Amino acid sequence: MKGRFAPSPTGRMHLGNVYCALLSWLAARSEGGEWLLRIEDIDTQRSRQQWTDLLMADLEWLGLTWDGTPLYQSQRSEVYEHCFHLLQEKGLTYPCYCARADILATQAPHESDGRVVYKGTCRHLPPRPGVPAAVRLIVPDEGWAFTDLHYGLQTVNLQSDVGDFIIRRKDGAWAYQLAVVVDDALSGVTQVVRGRDLLLSSPQQMYVARLLGFTPPAFGHVPLLCNTEGQRLSKRDKSLDMEALRQRYTPAQLLGLLAHLAGLLPQPQPVESPHELLPFFTWTKIPRQDIILSEPPSLV
Repeated sequence: MKGRFAPSPTGRMHLGNVYCALLSWLAARSEGGEWLLRIEDIDTQRSRQQWTDLLMADLEWLGLTWDGTPLYQSQRSEVYEHCFHLLQEKGLTYPCYCARADILATQAPHESDGRVVYKGTCRHLPPRPGVPAAVRLIVPDEGWAFTDLHYGLQTVNLQSDVGDFIIRRKDGAWAYQLAVVVDDALSGVTQVVRGRDLLLSSPQQMYVARLLGFTPPAFGHVPLLCNTEGQRLSKRDKSLDMEALRQRYTPAQLLGLLAHLAGLLPQPQPVESPHELLPFFTWTKIPRQDIILSEPPSLV
């Protein structure tokens, strides 16, 4: 049993990040499993070592310790290259000259980010030598079903609900959907816990895993913490980032707040260590609806 937490070091973590980290940690530790840390820094233009250092310090401040050495995606290009060529050899890739989705291809494609289904515009176009192109993976017109650990049975048609997706960006950067599959498989990850806005990424990753001969992990998605406008928290919500939270709460208070938001405690109360929450963790307690926050609730 291995779980993982895979933040992007593009800014300070916020309440939603550590909420997901705690649930991922609890899901793995409650089964006696390991919990790995992966730094998803393939977006070299936005990733910074200072954010990596801070996110590690924030996790340690909360007592969310990881096993082994953190994995850095920026150091794994040769591994991605190998798997990329395996997909090319299957005849399932083609160059794409469209620009919009390529811009964010290295990042997790959250449903709330206005994701659109790609209609295969470039699938049958002849190559344009010398013209920069992303590379897309052809998906089949077939249904995929999987059982999410929290939201139950999910059924998706890859072609109509997702469309061909990018596995390598125009500038040569590796896309999220390729790198995450390769890293989870080669790290032995068996369970992925993350926000429910990534539900639609699961069948894409299962498809890539199948093509590469990997066994995909089990997926468990959790509700989002949202601002007053109903948008998932982001690193722009400065009042809810870890810098502000560490000024307002002790680690015990913040753990208690997170446990309350996750449905594990009836009210916020200090929790000295995340280990104290292990007896309370069960998927049935976690809410299914997103949680709207105007600001972090006060402790009772």
